[in-house]
Amino acid sequence: MRYMATYDLMETVRNTNQWLGATAKAIAGYPAIAAFPNPVFQWMGAWGEVTERSFARMVAKPDWGIHSYTCEDGRDHIVTVDTVVEKPFGDLVHFHVLGRPEKPRKVLLVAPMSGHYATLLRSTVVSLLPDCEVYCTDWHNARDIPVSAGKFDVEDYTLYLVDFMKQLGPDTHVIAVCQPAPLTLAATAYLAEEDPAAQPSSLTLIGGPIDPEAAPTDVTDFGNRVTMGQLEEMMVQRVGFKYPGVGRQVYPGLLQLTSFMAMNAETHSKAFTDQMMRAAKGEARDNDRHNRFYDEYLAVMDMPAEFYLSTVERIFKNCEVAKNNFVVAGKRVDIGKITDVAVKTVEGAKDDISAPGQCVAALELCTGLPDNMKANHLEPDAGHYGIFAGKSWRNNIRPLVLEFIDANQRTKSKAAAE
Repeated sequence: MRYMATYDLMETVRNTNQWLGATAKAIAGYPAIAAFPNPVFQWMGAWGEVTERSFARMVAKPDWGIHSYTCEDGRDHIVTVDTVVEKPFGDLVHFHVLGRPEKPRKVLLVAPMSGHYATLLRSTVVSLLPDCEVYCTDWHNARDIPVSAGKFDVEDYTLYLVDFMKQLGPDTHVIAVCQPAPLTLAATAYLAEEDPAAQPSSLTLIGGPIDPEAAPTDVTDFGNRVTMGQLEEMMVQRVGFKYPGVGRQVYPGLLQLTSFMAMNAETHSKAFTDQMMRAAKGEARDNDRHNRFYDEYLAVMDMPAEFYLSTVERIFKNCEVAKNNFVVAGKRVDIGKITDVAVKTVEGAKDDISAPGQCVAALELCTGLPDNMKANHLEPDAGHYGIFAGKSWRNNIRPLVLEFIDANQRTKSKAAAE
């Protein structure tokens, strides 16, 4: 590949930095060093500790870390993550609270496939567990998927969501976070034509780029500024020999992380410098605020190249969902066919990824849906992360989403009875 390092070279650089960090940490921790007290060794150990941990996290899938939950009966109940549907590129998992009666609310969380693992929604899952049976999409790292599994683009993603919705049934309430919002809307419209009885009861879209042109951001500007040929040349690599997906074309997680970090380089640089100072003073902890955030942020996954490229071209450049021209398996998906699935959109006033206006555009596309089954919420002073996992989600948005679910669960049940 021209103009950039190969996949194996990038992995070698990462591995070398991890090794250098581990070496510095080991040398600084050598017992004999204690006989020569010198701040240089403290700094060396601090640099090694932070560096080793940071580069090691880049190739490790985080654990959900949800082991138990205290229910209304006052007892701690074990939480298991059970696979309900297993597919090559992603699974449908259920957070099963053992010994607890099944909750009437059934929620499907659609996690983004945008560089990070589904565990990015960990706090969202935890906040919903007390009141819901929570299911979630768990997308796989493309480097671990053999070439024999075939391609995976936006149409395949949409059909995966269709299968997951069929599996869970019509009493499901779907919550799509960020990137999958337009494809989740398309999947619901696909079901409206192909299998209306399998449609979910409600659909909540949080901070998603339904119409990227409604409110331009740095993300949309980048998508419009570069050509598809440039993207393929600069961003796509083939998986190296170390992983099962050898030969598969991907948008590498390490390359994505470089882009993420570059967007706020000064902030990240200060965060790591401050953490090294804390480590040198002996104040850093394994589960402190810095490590909790960066253990998740640095854990990146490779995306299938065809998914990345088709997302940029069809969702951002051509705006196929926004223009109601999206095609799945050779059939145009008409979002106006959604007539009995309540739709709610949630936006953050300070969202710099999917700016206000991009997500609410979904309501205008649902021309077959009565106004009393549409809702929108704009959260003041909330950024992108805050609307699904931060304080704004916990204190304001989550109660509104549960209220929306309850209102439309009753509507659906009444319709079924009639």
